Amino acid sequence: MNDAAIKVKSGFIPNAGAASRIAVIDDWQKIAHSSADWSPLEARAKLVFFEEPFPDEGAAAKALADFDIVLSMRERTPFPVSLIERLPNLRMFGMTGRRALAIDSTAMIERGITVCVTGGGESGAETAEHTLGLILAAARRIPAGDAAIRAGRFQAGVNPGFGLAGKTLGVIGLGRIGSLVAGYGRALDMTVLGWSHNLTPARAAAAGVAAVSKEELLSRADIVSLHLVLAPETTGIIGPAELALMKPGAILVNTSRASLVDEDALIESLRAGRLIAALDVFNQEPLPPDHPLCLVPNTVLTPHFGYGTQEVLAEFYRHSIENALAFLDGKPIRVYRPQDT
Repeated sequence: MNDAAIKVKSGFIPNAGAASRIAVIDDWQKIAHSSADWSPLEARAKLVFFEEPFPDEGAAAKALADFDIVLSMRERTPFPVSLIERLPNLRMFGMTGRRALAIDSTAMIERGITVCVTGGGESGAETAEHTLGLILAAARRIPAGDAAIRAGRFQAGVNPGFGLAGKTLGVIGLGRIGSLVAGYGRALDMTVLGWSHNLTPARAAAAGVAAVSKEELLSRADIVSLHLVLAPETTGIIGPAELALMKPGAILVNTSRASLVDEDALIESLRAGRLIAALDVFNQEPLPPDHPLCLVPNTVLTPHFGYGTQEVLAEFYRHSIENALAFLDGKPIRVYRPQDT
């Protein structure tokens, strides 16, 4: 690694002495430096890679206070206005993708901070594929089987899963990702139902699904997969009443936003053994090992990396580097405009 690039695991920031200081944060998988060529940026600025989550907003403010540029990874460190106000030197902020609910980009723009976005992850294929993986893992008890072999038990203690052919898949939200998941369900010879607030018969027909009410979808589906944008009208859209409608033993899959589901109600259903959950998103991230979702056996959990394939991350970081270089040249590119999302 170039001497100008420093990995930070504890939040300690060394004395840089460079004209521009760039923080590459949210590198929780420790793959940022190997995902792209940082040398052009390292030649012009002091780079610091943060490989661990900030424990709280105060820690983030202290760690990042001296940086001119922050390059973030989507859906990881929140940047509310209260944090932005504590970063007096911040001149450019890079966010991956084009939408990040936890980042107050409007507040940054109002303070004269240039916000840049990247390409990558726009097709939704990566998240849809991950959804399919979670469905198969939960239905066929794949994690339990893997754990049993590693513990020397082989099949002992592993309940049989169920096949998907002939079962019913309910897709809530028929956008890019939901439509892809619906197609996977059809390919597996499943009956596919669809619902969203604005789902029209024509849109349902184009996705190859039967449009039904939310209540009918929940009561009929063996697997319910969520693919909604988080908004006031969708927050908590799966609550106690909706969970109670689901079949005993049904699987709830969420690769979208944790806040779509009432977490307390879901935990209660899981503890009662009524449902199975396959989740890639959580209200608290990173999820602590003593969290109730980690302590019930009828869950399959992945650490919010549904979008994070090698290909997508390589594009994220390549564009982040290009954005920072262009900003240093006084000619910013991929500048975020709220009206474009």
